[in-house]
Amino acid sequence: MPSATRSATGPATSRLPFVVWVLAAGTFLMGTTEFVIAGLLPEMADDLNVSVSHAGLLITAFAVGMIVGGPTMAMATLRLPQRHTLIGALAVFALGHVVAALSTSFTVVLTARVVTALATGAFWAVGFVIATSAAGSASATRAVGVMMGGLTLANVVGVPIGSFVGQYTGWRGPFWALAVLAALAAVFVGRFITSTKQRAAVSVRSEVRALRQGRLWLALAAAVLIMGGVLATYTYITPLLTDRAGIPAGAVPLVLIAFGIGALGGTAIGGRLGDRRPMATTITAAAATALTLLALIPASNSPVTAVILVFLMALTGFTVNPVVTSLAVRFAGDAPTLTSALTTSAYNTGIAAGSLVAGRALDSSLGLTGPALVGAVFAALTLLPLIALALSGTARPSRIVAQHTTGADTGERQATNATVTSVG
Repeated sequence: MPSATRSATGPATSRLPFVVWVLAAGTFLMGTTEFVIAGLLPEMADDLNVSVSHAGLLITAFAVGMIVGGPTMAMATLRLPQRHTLIGALAVFALGHVVAALSTSFTVVLTARVVTALATGAFWAVGFVIATSAAGSASATRAVGVMMGGLTLANVVGVPIGSFVGQYTGWRGPFWALAVLAALAAVFVGRFITSTKQRAAVSVRSEVRALRQGRLWLALAAAVLIMGGVLATYTYITPLLTDRAGIPAGAVPLVLIAFGIGALGGTAIGGRLGDRRPMATTITAAAATALTLLALIPASNSPVTAVILVFLMALTGFTVNPVVTSLAVRFAGDAPTLTSALTTSAYNTGIAAGSLVAGRALDSSLGLTGPALVGAVFAALTLLPLIALALSGTARPSRIVAQHTTGADTGERQATNATVTSVG
């Protein structure tokens, strides 16, 4: 049985522990629940008696919950039993979906989304540590990549399937399915993760003190803006595709698949090119994202062109993500744990801000093209922190200081340090 606390000093194997794939399945579910609403907005708005733009707050609310939940849970769960934390997070996640599926009140559904997001933050904070520890130092980075791959795969598979199911069962169907799958994931977590306590004793003061680096905040600002740009448009992509491009509602999930494939490709491109030329990669990709979103405004009245541009906005926008994440962790130096959580918060800050402003634009005289214009502006603003980073010079090394541990074995410390140094 794979153990979440297996020493990293053991022999390296080509196969990752099964627990890593269990955690990746959890991130797949959580990525699906965050973005599936984009394909269900009209149905949810009609059933809950709110406008489409108001229903978009369900995406904003989840993002806000992740903004708060990521860093808070990263610190709060450090000394809690890992298995209990993950099982509890999945249980709350499942319960939140059950409450939402049973409710006819928009306020209740909105509240359930926030609580679900807090559980997601707890899962990410603990799951990242477990994955690297279980895989060992030789495979720690690959294990994290598999976990993040679950999130990206959610856009390729989970969101379109959820949208398809929602077309035939109503929006509550996908919520029930996510609740059941989360409960099953909790069972697997209880089976494959041993009941041990998290042994890292982190100084919160040193973590916060290490966040004074200006370059770190430039990288986080870029993460906020690029995600805000892409998700401002994506949140309200369904009405744009159906009412302006003339694409049937039943075919919208296919367009979401194109978006997911683009996101998966962009993540791979950014990971491959970002190590060699991080600033050239991110600046080029951000500029291309802004131009793509700008082109979507006049060209979205053509179904074929609209689909191509949706694919391209995901491809170019998600190319930036792995690079700025890597830079943020590198710049953090003494605070890799808190910074990893803050990176998640940064992306969700962008999602919250972008979807909120896009909703206002949708209700304005700009109409259906308003969200795309908001997205283009956000993506263009991403160039400011990226250019500032390029001028500051990102090649200067950041000092990586191992966290103090209480009774932790050397292998676990090596696994943590391997993860931090490999992304730089």
